[in-house]
Amino acid sequence: MNWDYTQPVQIRFGKGRMAEVKELAKLMGCKNGLLVADPYFFSNGLAERLVKESDGAIVAAFGDLSPNPDVSEVDACAEIIRQKEIGFVVALGGGSSIDCAKAAGSIGMTGSSIRKYHGTGIPMPEEHLPLIAIPTTAGTGSEVTCVSVLTDHANGKKAPIVSNGFFPKYAIIDPELTYSMPPRVTAGCGIDVLAHALEGFWSKGHQPICDACALHAAKIVFQYLYRAYLNPNDEEAREKMCEASLIAGLAFTLPKTTASHACSFPLTNMYQIPHGEACGLTLDYFVKVNAKGEEGERIEDFAKKLGFQDADNMAEEIHQLKIKMGLRNDLRDLHLTEEQIADLVRLSKHPNLYNNPVEVTSEMLDEMYHQMA
Repeated sequence: MNWDYTQPVQIRFGKGRMAEVKELAKLMGCKNGLLVADPYFFSNGLAERLVKESDGAIVAAFGDLSPNPDVSEVDACAEIIRQKEIGFVVALGGGSSIDCAKAAGSIGMTGSSIRKYHGTGIPMPEEHLPLIAIPTTAGTGSEVTCVSVLTDHANGKKAPIVSNGFFPKYAIIDPELTYSMPPRVTAGCGIDVLAHALEGFWSKGHQPICDACALHAAKIVFQYLYRAYLNPNDEEAREKMCEASLIAGLAFTLPKTTASHACSFPLTNMYQIPHGEACGLTLDYFVKVNAKGEEGERIEDFAKKLGFQDADNMAEEIHQLKIKMGLRNDLRDLHLTEEQIADLVRLSKHPNLYNNPVEVTSEMLDEMYHQMA
Protein backbone atom coordinates (compact mmCIF):
# COMPACT_ATOMS: atom_id res chain seq x y z
CA MET A 1 0.00 0.00 0.00
CA ASN A 2 1.48 3.33 -1.09
CA TRP A 3 0.28 6.49 0.61
CA ASP A 4 1.26 10.09 1.36
CA TYR A 5 0.47 12.37 4.26
CA THR A 6 0.66 16.17 4.36
CA GLN A 7 -0.60 18.51 7.05
CA PRO A 8 0.95 21.98 6.82
CA VAL A 9 -1.41 23.75 9.23
CA GLN A 10 0.14 24.84 12.53
CA ILE A 11 -2.42 24.13 15.26
CA ARG A 12 -2.87 26.04 18.51
CA PHE A 13 -5.46 24.47 20.80
CA GLY A 14 -6.71 25.81 24.14
CA LYS A 15 -8.96 28.22 25.97
CA GLY A 16 -8.33 31.92 25.39
CA ARG A 17 -5.96 31.40 22.47
CA MET A 18 -7.95 33.64 20.12
CA ALA A 19 -5.90 36.46 21.65
CA GLU A 20 -2.79 35.12 19.88
CA VAL A 21 -3.74 36.59 16.48
CA LYS A 22 -1.53 39.64 17.08
CA GLU A 23 1.43 37.38 17.86
CA LEU A 24 0.86 35.21 14.79
CA ALA A 25 0.65 38.23 12.48
CA LYS A 26 4.07 39.31 13.77
CA LEU A 27 5.48 35.81 13.32
CA MET A 28 4.31 35.81 9.70
CA GLY A 29 5.57 39.35 9.14
CA CYS A 30 2.13 40.34 7.89
CA LYS A 31 0.18 43.60 8.06
CA ASN A 32 -3.16 44.87 6.78
CA GLY A 33 -5.27 41.95 7.89
CA LEU A 34 -8.86 41.29 6.81
CA LEU A 35 -11.31 39.70 9.24
CA VAL A 36 -13.89 37.45 7.57
CA ALA A 37 -16.57 36.53 10.09
CA ASP A 38 -20.13 35.28 10.37
CA PRO A 39 -22.58 38.23 10.64
CA TYR A 40 -23.55 37.18 14.17
CA PHE A 41 -20.11 38.06 15.52
CA PHE A 42 -20.42 41.65 14.34
CA SER A 43 -23.57 42.01 16.45
CA ASN A 44 -22.41 40.21 19.60
CA GLY A 45 -19.11 42.10 19.89
CA LEU A 46 -16.70 39.20 19.26
CA ALA A 47 -15.51 40.56 15.90
CA GLU A 48 -14.89 43.99 17.42
CA ARG A 49 -12.97 42.38 20.28
CA LEU A 50 -10.78 40.40 17.90
CA VAL A 51 -9.97 43.50 15.83
CA LYS A 52 -9.14 45.45 18.98
CA GLU A 53 -6.92 42.69 20.37
CA SER A 54 -5.03 42.52 17.07
CA ASP A 55 -3.46 45.87 17.99
CA GLY A 56 -3.81 47.31 14.48
CA ALA A 57 -2.91 44.12 12.59
CA ILE A 58 -6.50 43.78 11.30
CA VAL A 59 -7.55 46.82 9.28
CA ALA A 60 -10.74 45.70 7.49
CA ALA A 61 -13.67 43.32 7.95
CA PHE A 62 -16.15 41.40 5.82
CA GLY A 63 -19.34 39.83 7.16
CA ASP A 64 -21.83 39.69 4.27
CA LEU A 65 -22.04 35.91 4.42
CA SER A 66 -24.77 33.32 4.02
CA PRO A 67 -24.87 30.04 6.01
CA ASN A 68 -23.82 28.35 2.74
CA PRO A 69 -21.42 30.93 1.29
CA ASP A 70 -22.26 31.99 -2.24
CA VAL A 71 -19.73 32.52 -5.01
CA SER A 72 -20.87 36.14 -5.25
CA GLU A 73 -19.90 36.66 -1.59
CA VAL A 74 -16.45 35.20 -2.23
CA ASP A 75 -15.99 37.58 -5.16
CA ALA A 76 -17.10 40.54 -3.00
CA CYS A 77 -14.63 39.55 -0.29
CA ALA A 78 -11.85 39.14 -2.87
CA GLU A 79 -12.53 42.65 -4.16
CA ILE A 80 -11.91 44.07 -0.67
CA ILE A 81 -8.61 42.19 -0.61
CA ARG A 82 -7.59 43.83 -3.88
CA GLN A 83 -8.79 47.34 -3.03
CA LYS A 84 -7.29 47.51 0.46
CA GLU A 85 -4.08 45.63 -0.41
CA ILE A 86 -4.74 43.06 2.29
CA GLY A 87 -1.70 41.13 3.53
CA PHE A 88 -3.34 38.28 5.45
CA VAL A 89 -6.80 36.99 6.34
CA VAL A 90 -8.37 35.93 9.64
CA ALA A 91 -11.50 33.77 9.48
CA LEU A 92 -13.77 33.65 12.52
CA GLY A 93 -16.84 31.43 12.62
CA GLY A 94 -18.10 28.15 11.23
CA GLY A 95 -17.35 26.55 7.91
CA SER A 96 -19.06 29.41 6.05
CA SER A 97 -16.59 32.10 7.02
CA ILE A 98 -13.54 29.83 6.82
CA ASP A 99 -14.50 28.46 3.40
CA CYS A 100 -15.19 31.97 2.09
CA ALA A 101 -11.87 33.24 3.46
CA LYS A 102 -9.95 30.36 1.86
CA ALA A 103 -11.40 31.01 -1.58
CA ALA A 104 -11.22 34.82 -1.35
CA GLY A 105 -7.64 34.67 -0.06
CA SER A 106 -6.67 32.90 -3.26
CA ILE A 107 -8.91 34.54 -5.84
CA GLY A 108 -8.08 37.96 -4.41
CA MET A 109 -4.55 37.49 -5.77
CA THR A 110 -5.97 37.26 -9.31
CA GLY A 111 -8.38 39.24 -11.45
CA SER A 112 -10.74 36.28 -11.82
CA SER A 113 -14.07 35.30 -10.32
CA ILE A 114 -14.29 32.18 -8.16
CA ARG A 115 -16.97 30.98 -10.59
CA LYS A 116 -14.18 30.07 -13.00
CA TYR A 117 -13.11 27.30 -10.60
CA HIS A 118 -16.38 26.29 -8.93
CA GLY A 119 -17.42 22.85 -10.17
CA THR A 120 -15.51 23.32 -13.43
CA GLY A 121 -12.47 21.14 -12.78
CA ILE A 122 -10.12 24.04 -13.52
CA PRO A 123 -7.39 23.95 -10.83
CA MET A 124 -7.15 26.94 -8.52
CA PRO A 125 -3.98 29.06 -8.66
CA GLU A 126 -1.98 28.12 -5.57
CA GLU A 127 -0.78 31.66 -4.78
CA HIS A 128 -2.72 32.79 -1.71
CA LEU A 129 -2.69 35.07 1.30
CA PRO A 130 -1.74 33.61 4.69
CA LEU A 131 -4.87 32.57 6.60
CA ILE A 132 -5.50 32.24 10.33
CA ALA A 133 -8.61 30.12 10.86
CA ILE A 134 -10.53 30.38 14.16
CA PRO A 135 -13.52 28.01 14.27
CA THR A 136 -16.44 28.82 16.56
CA THR A 137 -18.29 25.55 15.95
CA ALA A 138 -17.17 21.99 16.67
CA GLY A 139 -18.14 20.70 13.28
CA THR A 140 -16.58 21.39 9.91
CA GLY A 141 -12.87 20.80 10.52
CA SER A 142 -12.33 23.41 7.78
CA GLU A 143 -9.52 24.98 9.82
CA VAL A 144 -7.18 22.09 8.85
CA THR A 145 -8.42 21.17 5.37
CA CYS A 146 -7.63 22.26 1.82
CA VAL A 147 -11.33 22.26 0.88
CA SER A 148 -13.76 25.16 0.40
CA VAL A 149 -17.43 24.25 -0.06
CA LEU A 150 -19.29 26.98 -1.94
CA THR A 151 -22.76 27.47 -3.37
CA ASP A 152 -23.83 29.12 -6.61
CA HIS A 153 -27.45 29.88 -5.74
CA ALA A 154 -28.14 31.48 -9.11
CA ASN A 155 -27.31 28.24 -10.90
CA GLY A 156 -28.47 25.80 -8.21
CA LYS A 157 -25.01 24.38 -7.60
CA LYS A 158 -23.14 23.47 -4.40
CA ALA A 159 -19.71 21.91 -4.66
CA PRO A 160 -16.32 21.78 -2.96
CA ILE A 161 -13.14 23.23 -4.44
CA VAL A 162 -9.88 21.56 -3.43
CA SER A 163 -6.57 23.42 -3.50
CA ASN A 164 -3.34 23.16 -1.54
CA GLY A 165 -3.51 26.95 -1.37
CA PHE A 166 -6.54 26.62 0.90
CA PHE A 167 -4.61 25.18 3.84
CA PRO A 168 -4.58 27.83 6.60
CA LYS A 169 -1.19 28.89 7.93
CA TYR A 170 -2.49 28.65 11.50
CA ALA A 171 -5.57 27.17 13.15
CA ILE A 172 -6.57 28.50 16.55
CA ILE A 173 -9.03 26.18 18.29
CA ASP A 174 -10.39 27.98 21.33
CA PRO A 175 -13.14 25.89 22.98
CA GLU A 176 -14.52 28.95 24.78
CA LEU A 177 -15.80 30.22 21.42
CA THR A 178 -18.17 27.24 21.15
CA TYR A 179 -19.95 27.73 24.48
CA SER A 180 -22.71 29.84 22.91
CA MET A 181 -23.64 27.27 20.24
CA PRO A 182 -27.37 26.43 20.49
CA PRO A 183 -28.23 22.74 21.08
CA ARG A 184 -29.48 22.15 17.53
CA VAL A 185 -26.32 23.64 16.03
CA THR A 186 -24.25 21.52 18.43
CA ALA A 187 -26.13 18.44 17.23
CA GLY A 188 -25.79 19.14 13.52
CA CYS A 189 -22.12 20.08 13.75
CA GLY A 190 -21.40 17.02 15.88
CA ILE A 191 -23.01 14.66 13.37
CA ASP A 192 -20.93 16.34 10.66
CA VAL A 193 -17.82 15.50 12.69
CA LEU A 194 -18.90 11.86 12.84
CA ALA A 195 -19.53 11.84 9.08
CA HIS A 196 -16.05 13.23 8.48
CA ALA A 197 -14.49 10.52 10.62
CA LEU A 198 -16.44 7.61 9.15
CA GLU A 199 -16.24 8.74 5.55
CA GLY A 200 -12.52 9.48 5.84
CA PHE A 201 -12.02 5.98 7.24
CA TRP A 202 -13.91 4.06 4.55
CA SER A 203 -12.97 6.37 1.66
CA LYS A 204 -11.18 4.73 -1.25
CA GLY A 205 -8.28 7.05 -0.43
CA HIS A 206 -7.97 5.98 3.23
CA GLN A 207 -4.51 5.59 4.72
CA PRO A 208 -3.07 4.68 8.15
CA ILE A 209 -2.56 8.11 9.75
CA CYS A 210 -6.00 9.33 8.70
CA ASP A 211 -7.53 6.00 9.83
CA ALA A 212 -6.10 6.52 13.33
CA CYS A 213 -7.48 10.07 13.42
CA ALA A 214 -10.90 8.82 12.30
CA LEU A 215 -11.09 6.26 15.08
CA HIS A 216 -10.03 8.78 17.72
CA ALA A 217 -12.53 11.41 16.54
CA ALA A 218 -15.47 8.99 16.26
CA LYS A 219 -14.86 7.66 19.77
CA ILE A 220 -15.03 11.19 21.18
CA VAL A 221 -18.25 11.98 19.31
CA PHE A 222 -20.06 8.92 20.63
CA GLN A 223 -18.86 9.73 24.15
CA TYR A 224 -19.33 13.50 24.32
CA LEU A 225 -21.72 14.83 21.66
CA TYR A 226 -24.95 14.10 23.52
CA ARG A 227 -23.44 15.57 26.70
CA ALA A 228 -22.61 18.80 24.86
CA TYR A 229 -26.12 18.83 23.37
CA LEU A 230 -27.81 18.40 26.77
CA ASN A 231 -25.63 20.87 28.63
CA PRO A 232 -24.07 23.71 26.61
CA ASN A 233 -22.07 24.70 29.71
CA ASP A 234 -20.34 21.32 30.02
CA GLU A 235 -16.81 22.61 29.45
CA GLU A 236 -15.24 19.16 29.19
CA ALA A 237 -17.75 18.04 26.53
CA ARG A 238 -17.27 21.28 24.58
CA GLU A 239 -13.48 20.93 24.63
CA LYS A 240 -13.62 17.27 23.60
CA MET A 241 -15.97 18.03 20.70
CA CYS A 242 -13.53 20.73 19.52
CA GLU A 243 -10.81 18.07 19.65
CA ALA A 244 -13.00 15.64 17.70
CA SER A 245 -13.83 18.23 15.04
CA LEU A 246 -10.18 19.11 14.52
CA ILE A 247 -9.00 15.50 14.37
CA ALA A 248 -11.86 14.44 12.10
CA GLY A 249 -10.72 17.26 9.80
CA LEU A 250 -7.29 15.61 9.72
CA ALA A 251 -9.02 12.28 9.06
CA PHE A 252 -10.86 13.30 5.90
CA THR A 253 -8.94 16.13 4.26
CA LEU A 254 -6.65 13.80 2.27
CA PRO A 255 -8.90 10.72 1.75
CA LYS A 256 -11.92 13.01 1.06
CA THR A 257 -15.54 12.38 1.99
CA THR A 258 -17.86 9.93 0.26
CA ALA A 259 -21.54 9.13 -0.26
CA SER A 260 -23.14 10.92 2.70
CA HIS A 261 -21.51 14.19 1.74
CA ALA A 262 -22.41 13.67 -1.93
CA CYS A 263 -26.06 13.28 -0.95
CA SER A 264 -25.91 16.23 1.42
CA PHE A 265 -25.22 18.79 -1.30
CA PRO A 266 -28.61 18.58 -3.08
CA LEU A 267 -30.43 18.17 0.25
CA THR A 268 -28.95 21.47 1.43
CA ASN A 269 -29.16 23.25 -1.90
CA MET A 270 -32.74 22.24 -2.72
CA TYR A 271 -34.35 22.01 0.73
CA GLN A 272 -32.08 24.15 2.95
CA ILE A 273 -31.35 21.26 5.30
CA PRO A 274 -28.28 22.37 7.31
CA HIS A 275 -25.09 20.74 6.08
CA GLY A 276 -24.30 18.57 9.11
CA GLU A 277 -27.88 17.40 9.46
CA ALA A 278 -27.98 16.62 5.72
CA CYS A 279 -24.80 14.51 6.03
CA GLY A 280 -26.17 12.68 9.05
CA LEU A 281 -29.44 11.91 7.29
CA THR A 282 -27.84 9.13 5.22
CA LEU A 283 -24.88 8.25 7.46
CA ASP A 284 -26.39 5.22 9.22
CA TYR A 285 -27.65 3.93 5.85
CA PHE A 286 -24.16 4.02 4.35
CA VAL A 287 -22.61 2.40 7.44
CA LYS A 288 -24.77 -0.64 6.69
CA VAL A 289 -24.14 -0.53 2.94
CA ASN A 290 -20.38 -0.22 3.23
CA ALA A 291 -20.12 -2.85 5.96
CA LYS A 292 -21.47 -5.36 3.46
CA GLY A 293 -18.92 -4.43 0.79
CA GLU A 294 -15.49 -5.79 -0.06
CA GLU A 295 -13.82 -3.82 2.73
CA GLY A 296 -16.64 -4.44 5.17
CA GLU A 297 -14.31 -6.15 7.64
CA ARG A 298 -12.52 -2.83 8.18
CA ILE A 299 -15.81 -1.15 9.13
CA GLU A 300 -16.84 -4.04 11.38
CA ASP A 301 -13.46 -3.80 13.12
CA PHE A 302 -13.85 -0.02 13.44
CA ALA A 303 -17.24 -0.47 15.13
CA LYS A 304 -15.88 -3.10 17.53
CA LYS A 305 -12.93 -0.89 18.50
CA LEU A 306 -15.50 1.75 19.48
CA GLY A 307 -17.26 -0.77 21.73
CA PHE A 308 -20.13 -1.74 19.43
CA GLN A 309 -21.16 -5.31 18.77
CA ASP A 310 -20.92 -4.77 15.02
CA ALA A 311 -21.44 -2.17 12.28
CA ASP A 312 -25.23 -2.59 12.35
CA ASN A 313 -25.16 -1.82 16.07
CA MET A 314 -23.10 1.33 15.37
CA ALA A 315 -25.56 2.38 12.64
CA GLU A 316 -28.45 1.97 15.07
CA GLU A 317 -26.64 4.12 17.64
CA ILE A 318 -26.23 6.86 15.03
CA HIS A 319 -29.95 6.59 14.23
CA GLN A 320 -30.92 6.84 17.90
CA LEU A 321 -28.50 9.71 18.52
CA LYS A 322 -30.20 11.71 15.77
CA ILE A 323 -33.60 10.99 17.31
CA LYS A 324 -32.47 12.07 20.79
CA MET A 325 -31.10 15.34 19.42
CA GLY A 326 -34.09 16.13 17.22
CA LEU A 327 -32.27 15.73 13.91
CA ARG A 328 -33.85 14.38 10.74
CA ASN A 329 -34.09 10.69 10.00
CA ASP A 330 -36.44 11.09 7.03
CA LEU A 331 -37.85 13.54 4.46
CA ARG A 332 -41.55 12.89 4.99
CA ASP A 333 -42.44 16.46 5.91
CA LEU A 334 -41.25 17.63 2.48
CA HIS A 335 -43.94 15.58 0.67
CA LEU A 336 -41.57 14.89 -2.21
CA THR A 337 -42.95 14.12 -5.66
CA GLU A 338 -41.51 11.44 -7.92
CA GLU A 339 -39.88 14.19 -9.96
CA GLN A 340 -38.22 15.67 -6.86
CA ILE A 341 -36.92 12.26 -5.80
CA ALA A 342 -35.53 11.75 -9.29
CA ASP A 343 -33.76 15.11 -8.99
CA LEU A 344 -32.21 14.07 -5.67
CA VAL A 345 -30.95 10.83 -7.25
CA ARG A 346 -29.47 12.70 -10.21
CA LEU A 347 -27.85 15.46 -8.16
CA SER A 348 -26.39 13.03 -5.61
CA LYS A 349 -24.05 11.75 -8.31
CA HIS A 350 -21.40 14.15 -7.14
CA PRO A 351 -17.70 13.13 -7.49
CA ASN A 352 -17.61 12.31 -3.76
CA LEU A 353 -20.12 9.54 -4.42
CA TYR A 354 -17.52 7.69 -6.49
CA ASN A 355 -15.10 7.85 -3.56
CA ASN A 356 -17.38 5.46 -1.66
CA PRO A 357 -15.96 1.92 -1.23
CA VAL A 358 -19.21 0.35 -2.46
CA GLU A 359 -20.57 1.44 -5.82
CA VAL A 360 -23.72 3.46 -5.16
CA THR A 361 -26.11 2.96 -8.09
CA SER A 362 -29.07 5.05 -9.18
CA GLU A 363 -31.31 2.20 -8.04
CA MET A 364 -29.82 2.27 -4.54
CA LEU A 365 -30.27 6.03 -4.29
CA ASP A 366 -33.82 5.81 -5.59
CA GLU A 367 -34.70 3.16 -3.02
CA MET A 368 -33.03 5.11 -0.19
CA TYR A 369 -34.81 8.37 -1.00
CA HIS A 370 -38.16 6.61 -1.41
CA GLN A 371 -37.73 5.03 2.04
CA MET A 372 -36.98 8.45 3.52
CA ALA A 373 -39.89 10.11 1.71
